[in-house]
Amino acid sequence: MIVFRDPSEVPHGFGPCVVAIGKFDGVHSGHRAVIDRARVAATPANARVVAVTFDRNPLSLLRPELCPDPLSSVDQKLALLADAGVDATLVLRFDEALAGLEPRAFVEHVLVDALGVVTVMVGDDFRFGRGGTGDPALLTQLGQEYGFEVDVVGDVQGGSRRVSSTWVRDLLSAGDVEGAARLLGRPHAVQGEVVHGLKRGRELGFPTANLSADAEGYIPADGVYAGWLIDQAADAAAPITRYPAAISVGTNPTFDDVSTRQVEAYVLDETDLDLYGHRVQILFTHRIRGMVAFEGVPKLVAQMTDDVARARAALRA
Repeated sequence: MIVFRDPSEVPHGFGPCVVAIGKFDGVHSGHRAVIDRARVAATPANARVVAVTFDRNPLSLLRPELCPDPLSSVDQKLALLADAGVDATLVLRFDEALAGLEPRAFVEHVLVDALGVVTVMVGDDFRFGRGGTGDPALLTQLGQEYGFEVDVVGDVQGGSRRVSSTWVRDLLSAGDVEGAARLLGRPHAVQGEVVHGLKRGRELGFPTANLSADAEGYIPADGVYAGWLIDQAADAAAPITRYPAAISVGTNPTFDDVSTRQVEAYVLDETDLDLYGHRVQILFTHRIRGMVAFEGVPKLVAQMTDDVARARAALRA
């Protein structure tokens, strides 16, 4: 997938393009439905499928007090869009200049001049341009003027609720990683560099790979999970390895000496694995239990032994 960071980077004559516009936070099943529809529309037009998105949630600038934590980083989002079959993604820097762009100027500069758009796909709640004055109706009007079609895609429903990044975030905040996976269409993941921790897991017989504090992706509720560790390695050319893991999220309340939440994964039955400095993904597939403090190390070790057995059984199911 080609990535552009500014409309000026798009080469002349890159179009025709079928464009899907959105935040695409988490690239959940609703987003992928829009992308699939764009791929279908692109075929008879012999067009590229292009996602137009932003380098941050627009609310971080417009209403920071209402801006939620992202489900995925920009790098994660780009990887997910590529997996969904997008040919190119234009990542717009959402700053004062973009926020102040009039709807017509946005359409001319981004969609028409840069991308040679033939069809634009948006949700019915889509807003664009200065003060959010642009909506699907105005986009359709501008499309008639500039010669492109607008397809307003309805919500994907899950029971009585629309599939949304907010719903995924709510499920992860409750520790329901299996429910989140159903909406995402895949296990939720965080990623980051493996760093040195207190090495307490090694002392207890369960050495863990600790993610750095700046790990990317929304961290689920404190607790113990089953899942997978994907070793992306320090060398991008090295093979990717997938390990079954028991994953801990929290502050180690038994010892009460960790000030910030951390994500650490014990690779099942591996005690000599050296992952320091590697970029890894942690995939959450099953919740084993919540996080609690134990009265002493023996009880903690007994529980960890049971956690590992339950994680192994969940991953084999």
